[in-house]
Amino acid sequence: MKKALLGLALMLSACTDLPADWTVSRAAPVTQVTVWGRVWTVSQPQDKPGFFRAVRDNNNLNPYGPPARLRTHQAIRAFHAATGCRAVYATMYQNISGEVFSQLDCPAAN
Repeated sequence: MKKALLGLALMLSACTDLPADWTVSRAAPVTQVTVWGRVWTVSQPQDKPGFFRAVRDNNNLNPYGPPARLRTHQAIRAFHAATGCRAVYATMYQNISGEVFSQLDCPAAN
């Protein structure tokens, strides 16, 4: 067993085809969606497993942008548009920067 692990470790150390940031390249993709005229970015942060993050753009500080809507309702729609899963309202929270975090309830794959 020890020899097999040593051989595996030697093979992995000999791999030079991996990019320098190979752990970052395996991160979940970032998706941009539009909800009620505002662009949201939905991603899965690596530091909060099981949660997804939605961030609304600042609309370039345009006072004549789309009408105001509650951020929570927009975030729920952004999570659904980006992933196809429903946000679990009881797990949603926002930080002071306006990022919305939530766990998602995805339908079972048939």
